[in-house]
Amino acid sequence: MTRRWRMAGQAGVLGATLALALAVLLADPAWLRALRHGVFDQYQRWQPRSGPDMGVRIVDVDEDSLARLGQWPWPRTRLAELVERARAGGAAAIGFDAVFAEPDRSAPRALPQLAALPAAARAAVLALPDPDARFAASLADVPAVLGFSLRPDGAEVANGAPASLPERARFVQLGASALAHVPEGGSVVAPLPLLAQAAAGHGALSFLPDGDGVLRRVPLVLRTGERLLPSLSAEMLRVAQGQTNYLLRADDGPAGGLTELRVGRYALPVTAEGELWLHYGASVPARRIPAWQLLQGQVDPASLRGRLLLVGSSAQGLQDLRFTPLGSVVPGVEVHAQALEQMLSGALLRRPAGLDALEALALLLGGLLVGTLAFTRGPLPSAAALLAVVGAFAGASWWAFSAQRLLVDPLAPALGVLAAFGVPSVLRHHASEQRRRWLARAFSRYVSPNLVSHIVRHPEQLALSGERRHCSFIFTDLAGFTGLMERIDPADAVGLVNGYLDGMIAIVFRHQGTLDRFIGDALAIMFSAPLAQRDHRQRAYDCALEMQRFADGYARGRGRPLGHTRIGVHSGEVIVGNFGGHTMFDYRALGDAVNTAARLEGANKYLGTRVCVSEALLAGCAGARARPVARLLPQGKTQPLQVYQPLHDGLPGPVDEAAIAAYAAAYRQLAGEAPQALAAFEALAQQQPGDPLVRLHLERLRRGERGDLIVLAGK
Repeated sequence: MTRRWRMAGQAGVLGATLALALAVLLADPAWLRALRHGVFDQYQRWQPRSGPDMGVRIVDVDEDSLARLGQWPWPRTRLAELVERARAGGAAAIGFDAVFAEPDRSAPRALPQLAALPAAARAAVLALPDPDARFAASLADVPAVLGFSLRPDGAEVANGAPASLPERARFVQLGASALAHVPEGGSVVAPLPLLAQAAAGHGALSFLPDGDGVLRRVPLVLRTGERLLPSLSAEMLRVAQGQTNYLLRADDGPAGGLTELRVGRYALPVTAEGELWLHYGASVPARRIPAWQLLQGQVDPASLRGRLLLVGSSAQGLQDLRFTPLGSVVPGVEVHAQALEQMLSGALLRRPAGLDALEALALLLGGLLVGTLAFTRGPLPSAAALLAVVGAFAGASWWAFSAQRLLVDPLAPALGVLAAFGVPSVLRHHASEQRRRWLARAFSRYVSPNLVSHIVRHPEQLALSGERRHCSFIFTDLAGFTGLMERIDPADAVGLVNGYLDGMIAIVFRHQGTLDRFIGDALAIMFSAPLAQRDHRQRAYDCALEMQRFADGYARGRGRPLGHTRIGVHSGEVIVGNFGGHTMFDYRALGDAVNTAARLEGANKYLGTRVCVSEALLAGCAGARARPVARLLPQGKTQPLQVYQPLHDGLPGPVDEAAIAAYAAAYRQLAGEAPQALAAFEALAQQQPGDPLVRLHLERLRRGERGDLIVLAGK
């Protein structure tokens, strides 16, 4: 039942994560669009548009042209001359990336001093040729397109059709009405009526860059009131073909929106709002014709035949500059030219409305796969699946762009799949951490906390291995424990021993010792493993004395005849690490120092002491007060070991300095095998009749033994 509930909870978490990711994808927030655009921009930088020359030329009013012919705006007579030279060269159409909304400043009627002239002079001036009329006449002789702009000032347009902008083209709509989807552009800033009537077409110059200022799409269809209007590039395409109609196709589905704009024989995929995605190419010098060269007859007329000419300016002072996905800045007329080239070549970027559903499906399937693996198989398989799925998204998206010119977003599905990986991974990590902490707490009741934390931080050290290290060891045993167990109820014995062991182990952990093992009432403790401790000998010494004090108080406080505790403490080089078979690990120390500490614990029984400390350990203890016991030679050893007894066996009590000095003097005589040693210890026995160590040496001397060397026959 628990497993079933866990699986249900995991499915619910994964489902909620994917539902949230799908909701974000479908809502398409601004930050997600910005990331998507960044991906598409990078694709264009990797693979800019290239292809054959489509015959689009820019007549560039550049800095050189302004320097030679004067500042903009130029007289309309000069523009008329430019149009006439284009007509003479056989240009297919000419378009102006400019709005001629005001009369020519040099026109007779525009002269400010005209009203002050005498009547005859005024009539003579008005009889002069009108530059605007001259320009209009030239426009009427060629397929010409004039630009207009939309002013988003909320001004009302009568009947949606300004009288100054005659209708040159019709929009035939198939499917749903396009008016609901094409954004409202505001009021029209149109060319002079004289010029507008002469032109074969009129195209909007408006651009709608994204929030970061980059121009990625150009509108082909705009709206003012209830009237649809074409862009400059779309109108150039229509006029060059001699067409009258635009065919608009809209989606009747729930999402709605435009899908296609057909201009003559060209079918153009557009966004739901009627925009064309731009696939930028590098700026080609051959695309540009400096305006001054055309006006001064320095352009071969044959190079104009059949060309589509766009008149605009690259001069920085005119401030018609646009940011592109390629990271460059180009004049606005360059954008119109590149859009027109795309339409003529058919190499058009597309992002059909159905791609949203495809991306959502990819997110759902990839997220289910990766999320399920994250819950059931752990981090490595799910991470591998994540990389594979995200890599597949990226590869498919790049192939779609490079081979099919489709704009498929790999990022939103990848982020959704990443969420499907991340949420289960975080939950698994949290659950794993909870289990780890629980195991650490549970394990710490049996094994030293410092060993548990060390293994958690360094799990690689669970391998079967060992290393040499200098460590200190404590061995303890409870005297008379076997007999006690025979005399009391087993249930009472368990409680008695558990309380004793709890107190002893707590002291060990407080001194940051490691519990090697315990057998019944006996404990084996080591210091400086697994974590090295520079003061391990001092820690072992202090720990042993505190354990002795606790054991003595515990035995007296329980009201039961619990025996005293014997403790042996030694220090030396050992091998520490994990030992055992592959099915069980046993972290412990192996070496002579371990055996020696155990022998010292057992030696207390013979010596009559409770705590027996080796000279090797005592050398690392500052301020330790102990008296020499003997030079012990345990069974199987060849070199004796000098051992000591802490004063009062580590128990609290007043220190009799005179007695300590007397024992030290007597021991020196004993160690030196002086004849006076027997008398010295007889005197000590009179003064300290209850001292087991004094009694031991006195009995040895009376048996005829000499010196302080004691050979232990047993373990």
